[in-house]
Amino acid sequence: MAERIKKERRPKNPSAKEWLASDLSQEFVADYKPFNFVDGEGVRCSLYVSGCKFACPGCYNKVAQSFRYGTRYTQELEDLIIADIGAEYCQGLTLLGGEPFLNTQVCLKLVKRVKKEYGNTKDIWSWSGYKWDELLKESADKLELLSLIDILVDGRFELGKKDLTLQFRGSSNQRIIDVQKSLKNDKVILWDKLLR
Repeated sequence: MAERIKKERRPKNPSAKEWLASDLSQEFVADYKPFNFVDGEGVRCSLYVSGCKFACPGCYNKVAQSFRYGTRYTQELEDLIIADIGAEYCQGLTLLGGEPFLNTQVCLKLVKRVKKEYGNTKDIWSWSGYKWDELLKESADKLELLSLIDILVDGRFELGKKDLTLQFRGSSNQRIIDVQKSLKNDKVILWDKLLR
């Protein structure tokens, strides 16, 4: 009898512009965590948006894959985040999820307000299941969000490449990208404080 080989389940791989925030986002957020130390460099305010279609096996925030999980994004929440980010010791905003690039209605509004209120004195990090080269072929809203952030942790979480010793990432295929330098140089430039 032939031995059956169990096929490892993989994250979904969308084609360019297959998943659009305008079709998917319900403008819900899974959580807001002010003043934490785990979602990027320094003290950060982290917004976890709801909804992700990558369905990575081993996802650490599986409940937030639903686009209707949590509560609707409100002006009151936005005002709170903006006030919290203003703390002298807060380095910036982090967008996670769920998938920020499938929630551009929420993320763009918030990021633009951070830029308006604080200019470049606060940095913006985002995690995404999209890889850098995939984002560059995406819809205008995703490209606009990319253009406004400083650091992108890109790529789907891959259970077979899980490594808890890595800085700010769950699997070794993911990269910490300096977005502004990468856009300026038309090639991926990794974050200059990368240790592992």
